[in-house]
Amino acid sequence: MCADDPLLAATPILDFAHPSIGRLIESRGWNALSTHVRIGAIYDFVRNEIAFGYNRADYISAAEVLTDGFGQCNTKGTLLMALLRAVGVRCRLHGFTIHKELQRGVVPELVYPIAPEEILHSWIEVETETGWANLEGFILDAQFLSTLQSAFTDTQSLCGYGAGTDCLTAPPVEWTGSDTYIQKTGIVQDFGTFDAPDDFYIHHRQSLSLMKDFLYRHLIRHWMNARVRRIRTGRLPRIPGMAMPNHHHEGSHHAS
Repeated sequence: MCADDPLLAATPILDFAHPSIGRLIESRGWNALSTHVRIGAIYDFVRNEIAFGYNRADYISAAEVLTDGFGQCNTKGTLLMALLRAVGVRCRLHGFTIHKELQRGVVPELVYPIAPEEILHSWIEVETETGWANLEGFILDAQFLSTLQSAFTDTQSLCGYGAGTDCLTAPPVEWTGSDTYIQKTGIVQDFGTFDAPDDFYIHHRQSLSLMKDFLYRHLIRHWMNARVRRIRTGRLPRIPGMAMPNHHHEGSHHAS
């Protein structure tokens, strides 16, 4: 391991020297695993033990994401990168934007019209024993994804409720050593790769006015997280113009 390798370096956002991260790695025994299994164990932890949800900002540290216990594409990606680097696995960030339609159903309809048309997005590129793999499939935890699969059994294509996929029944989200995706079909702009999220956020931030940023941090994200929790239990908010899902949706009577 090269101490000067930028793809293994700690940064203010990738703060893997934080005691909480060190305790987690030690308790899980990840350092004792082979590279392939090590990556998969960390990936599965971030995917399923860090629930899908919305933090106060994209650029919070890995330790804060771990403390929150939930995150979205950018913040879960930060934690994934920090954990991978902490156990000697090289990784980098690939930055994008996605269309806001992918968030419909999670973003309340009352505020959806004023949401930015494009939302900052990223996935993680990890160096495996056979080459580089794109990791994006960790964003939605298995329980949340399973709810969407149960609700939309008559379609393979879904853009909404946090998912952007053309293979809903079997999206490539499991770690096998290859690419994983769950929001890929919503991508609009490609910003290329960055050594660390710190570099990415120097050049790209979500464009929000001071008022919108205040409302997001203190009101809207909590509203969104409440909707995510309801979706996870099977109560899907109706999206105007979208066919009613097969599952129970808000405002309806539960089918017996």
